[in-house]
Amino acid sequence: MTNKKSIIAIPMGDPAGIGPEITAKSLANDEIYTMCKPIVVGDAEVFKKAIQIVEKNLTVNVIQSPEEGKYKFGTVDLIDLDNINMDELRYGEVQEQCGKAAFDYIKTSADLAKNGSVKALATTPINKESLKTANVPYIGHTEMLEELTNTQDPLTMFEVRDMRIFFLTRHLSLKDAIAQMTKERVHDYLIRCDKALQRLGIENRKLAVAGLNPHSGEGGLFGREEVDEITPGIEAAQADGIDAVGPVPADSVFHQALNGKYDAVLSLYHDQGHIAAKMTDFHRTISITNGLPFLRTSVDHGTAFDIAGQNIASSVSMEECIKLAAQYAPKFTQETID
Repeated sequence: MTNKKSIIAIPMGDPAGIGPEITAKSLANDEIYTMCKPIVVGDAEVFKKAIQIVEKNLTVNVIQSPEEGKYKFGTVDLIDLDNINMDELRYGEVQEQCGKAAFDYIKTSADLAKNGSVKALATTPINKESLKTANVPYIGHTEMLEELTNTQDPLTMFEVRDMRIFFLTRHLSLKDAIAQMTKERVHDYLIRCDKALQRLGIENRKLAVAGLNPHSGEGGLFGREEVDEITPGIEAAQADGIDAVGPVPADSVFHQALNGKYDAVLSLYHDQGHIAAKMTDFHRTISITNGLPFLRTSVDHGTAFDIAGQNIASSVSMEECIKLAAQYAPKFTQETID
């Protein structure tokens, strides 16, 4: 059994945020070690301080490569980039050294995944302002990984309990998002969503597309987006062999997916899917970035600067993030989606 467990890299996140704390708390849960072989990529002194803050009985084993890991509960295997001046570290504040360090942890983890040394990444929170202060030219994980892996337009998928949600658009105003809801984009995304589910090992995939307007527009009475763009996009995907239905009114499609009617829902815009997921279970909503050459899961919360360094932050999301990576990693196929 042990040799079948996947190695999961955990970039530590912004050292001034809660990332190190929730990682330490998560790795103090012996269940994690029954599911995978976790490696922290970060700064050893920052992580040792986090262990003290959360009052866990853990020791740090500094390694140079995953082959050196002990993967034993109670001992945290850590690749030390040694890039934080502890005398200058201030919890809960935007700092240049922290923004640069957070990027370095992600880049190192991505390199390990690209060369096959680790099977997946389970990422912790980073801070956009810290990245900007450090002149890191990305606003978040997805944009970084997109560049680091030469991936175009990776898919975001949320998973919470038994519900999976893809997003046709992400960080756009509602007006701009509606302009992106073309039949060509719906068609393309349904094909890509189906392939993404296939890579996760899901068979007999059934997708639903959420409606945009009340009651999915009632045949054009409440808006023509469904009639003119969304339905033709679904029909084009169906013609390509994709098992997709819709548009299904957004006030019911997520409830139906949660109860097993669909394997995933294609949400048309950011808040539509985010609200559905987080109202289901805020702390257990995990983000998966599909389309990369490796598996990546992530917590869906921020660095929580207001409580960093105080042993207040819950590790539930981080634990779920690692567990989901461990669950999908053995089934995940490495080939890049066309």
